[in-house]
Amino acid sequence: MNTLNEPWPLSDEQREVVALCRAFARSEIRPRGRDVDEADVQTPVDIWRRAAKVGITDFMLPSELGGGGFTDVFTQCLVQEELCYGDPGIGNLLCSNGFFADPLLALGTEEQQRRWLGPLIGPDAPMTSLATTEPGAGSDAASITTRAVRTQGGYLLNGQKAWISNAGAARFYVIFAKTDPHQRSRGVTAFLVRADTEGLTVGEPMRKMGQRAIVCREVFLTDVFVPEEDRLGPEGAGFVGLMRTFDISRIVLGAAAVGAARAAYEYARDYARTRVQFGQPIIEHQAVAFRLADMANRIEAARLLVLRAARAVDAGHDVTGLAAMAKLTASETAMFCTWAGLQTMGGWGYSREYPMEQWMRDAKLEEIEEGTSDIMRLVVSRHLP
Repeated sequence: MNTLNEPWPLSDEQREVVALCRAFARSEIRPRGRDVDEADVQTPVDIWRRAAKVGITDFMLPSELGGGGFTDVFTQCLVQEELCYGDPGIGNLLCSNGFFADPLLALGTEEQQRRWLGPLIGPDAPMTSLATTEPGAGSDAASITTRAVRTQGGYLLNGQKAWISNAGAARFYVIFAKTDPHQRSRGVTAFLVRADTEGLTVGEPMRKMGQRAIVCREVFLTDVFVPEEDRLGPEGAGFVGLMRTFDISRIVLGAAAVGAARAAYEYARDYARTRVQFGQPIIEHQAVAFRLADMANRIEAARLLVLRAARAVDAGHDVTGLAAMAKLTASETAMFCTWAGLQTMGGWGYSREYPMEQWMRDAKLEEIEEGTSDIMRLVVSRHLP
């Protein structure tokens, strides 16, 4: 039977993986959210290991490689929502190998996929990282300046990356560099790089407002040699692969934002039912009830848009505009719902004794990563139906 959280029929396998992630979020993720936030720049490796043991870190990888086989974006969205309902930062961390895998699946050969994705399967799965952003190139990904110069047997990479998730903890990287500095998007190429490659170093952890489970650092590349066989796709194909990755990651991050919004809504709703002011639970006051109604409405609308975009990309449609709509709507819903949740709780919402203020800080990243809300509006305007 369908519920409000199941707008399309699910298979038994989908229900099983969603139930697994829902239980893991409640028992393993939510209780650790505050501790991980307070730790600031420490990757919660113990949670990663427990998730890997039950198959959460590789559920999205192809079954022929030994992964869970849920390569469809729709199922990935169902999982991402449940994990981020537990805690946005931890939930995004546990699915981060999917972001590494996307360009490999889009551009890589079967041999590259076997060699680089195969090790990500099982209880000892390593962390991985995707390195695009630079100090002077964020939203404008085509303006990156990291260079890849041909040399005997491969390429030498030189440059600097910034805000790289899992840097330092990752074993494998996909690094985007310019093979032709005179081109913009057509000069971008993707490379597979091991963390222990000579010349690759990382900076100190970057202290962030929220989502601290994912530690970000700068990555420095000094004559990093990459064999020809570790180039992803032809020279100049990296930007196309990156945009394909963005279409998927924006939809999946939309699901993460829905999970964060749902957590804030349910916490505020339950608080409003027990908090008594002026002789009655505050949920009986129209101002509070209407705010909760707005939260519920926005969550359902955002979820439906995210899942529609997921169905469309799985069907092979061009979803660049729809993916931007989904990410924009869901991320701003998460920000609204965490604000509304904090407002409902008043002073207690502002206190670090409760998780709402942390979730509000976490939600802000969803309006920034993988394209800011300004960029999402720009993308939507260029793909108006």
